[in-house]
Amino acid sequence: MNIGEALNTLGLSEVNQGTSTGSDWLEAKSYIESFSPISGKLIGKVGVSEKEDYEKVLKKAQDAFVHWRTVPAPQRGEIVRQFGLKLRERKEALGTLVTYEMGKSLQEGLGEVQEMIDICDFAVGLSRQLYGLTMHSERPGHRMYEQYHPLGTVGIISAFNFPVAVWCWNSALAWVCGDVCVWKPSEKVPLCGVACQNIFAEVIRENDLPEGLSCLVNGDYKVGEMLTQDVRIPLVSATGSIRMGKIVGAEVAKRLGRSLLELGGNNAIIVTPDADIEMTIIGAVFGAVGTAGQRCTSTRRLIIHESIYDALKEKLVSAYGQIRIGDPLDENNHVGPLIDTMAVDAYLNALIEIEKAGGTMLVDGGVLTGYGYESGCYVKPAIAEVQNEYQIVQEETFAPILYLIKYSDLNEAIELQNGVKQGLSSAIMTTNMREAESFLSSAGSDCGIANVNIGTSGAEIGGAFGGEKETGGGRESGSDAWKAYMRRQTNTINYSSELPLAQGIKFDF
Repeated sequence: MNIGEALNTLGLSEVNQGTSTGSDWLEAKSYIESFSPISGKLIGKVGVSEKEDYEKVLKKAQDAFVHWRTVPAPQRGEIVRQFGLKLRERKEALGTLVTYEMGKSLQEGLGEVQEMIDICDFAVGLSRQLYGLTMHSERPGHRMYEQYHPLGTVGIISAFNFPVAVWCWNSALAWVCGDVCVWKPSEKVPLCGVACQNIFAEVIRENDLPEGLSCLVNGDYKVGEMLTQDVRIPLVSATGSIRMGKIVGAEVAKRLGRSLLELGGNNAIIVTPDADIEMTIIGAVFGAVGTAGQRCTSTRRLIIHESIYDALKEKLVSAYGQIRIGDPLDENNHVGPLIDTMAVDAYLNALIEIEKAGGTMLVDGGVLTGYGYESGCYVKPAIAEVQNEYQIVQEETFAPILYLIKYSDLNEAIELQNGVKQGLSSAIMTTNMREAESFLSSAGSDCGIANVNIGTSGAEIGGAFGGEKETGGGRESGSDAWKAYMRRQTNTINYSSELPLAQGIKFDF
């Protein structure tokens, strides 16, 4: 499917409204232009949400919540099931748009839509499993239990690198939990947001649902500030940089709201002498260059035992020589472009800082020019030998730069792995059970995700996704991540004919 067919299938045009209360769209006064990093060409324009538009959206969302919270959870799950079916019908079109607007490979674009489908399936099952607990009371004739209730309006701020899946991770769970959603997509990929809203709008109309169940606002950080500062939004789920997350977290905390933060990663793979080298090469190369290094779970650091360091380094350099860089809609290519020229500048600055710090380039980077690279966003994946303490290594560069670091014993390797401020994903490559278990122990990886014999990227929706330290501490997707979208309530029922007080207190009068 070409991009023209995809846009037509998804109901997109040259000029699109960017504020929606469900299936209704509000007329815009100004627009964001969306350019493809693949070709550099304008794809379309999306309307910017003004303050008055935002207020209309919030009013609709609040009104919808009053109804939606009373709908039985399995019926809410049925709506999400229908949305998942429509995603199956539009998978090729939406996956093509994700690739063209964001720049990831077509396989990854289609895979991202599949993640949306999978989380819808998960949420449907979850709609019948929103369990509480029953506890024994110390007072006779009493029963205690806890239950979960919907929070209200959930604000979702998503990043460009996963322009549709992360929204769905949040919205599918929030909907079955009885919440309504207001989504602000990244201003770098606004058409993906409009496309998703168009698809869900069909479900709204077909089921005669109230406007406000799923809302869309578009714009820059000013629109994000409306969400973070709004006391009517009890939970803000934000995905992005650490810098952004600190701002969001502070603003939401000022009003004692909740924030669910998914921020930066600086992910490492430890490679031990007992590693399967071929598996290691596959995991490391995909982790480092997949999505052009623009995943929060991308492999940034490879911590290699000194006894196998030179041999593994040689194999990595050879593997990088086989990487094909080009149009990600061509499935023969491995690596597409960075999102924009600002990302290219950050990549180039990182290469300069590596050499300033004393690092050695094993595979040189650089910007590709000429036919097929006219957008100026295509760069070469690079490899550098570094020390973990270099300032540039301590930071997250959203680009395909892989750092090689040498270690002598496992405790040192784990210390190096943990020796950064981010704590998202980590991995160890080993066939030694003791090494694997040590890595997974409380004295091992300090990340929210710790893998054995797979890379740092490629999380499944069944597990809770998120990280520790400056990654923000949030959890999305599977496991019991649904609890973030609900409020917990403890209930005590006295079915006796007396009123005994707790702790045996007597209060006679």
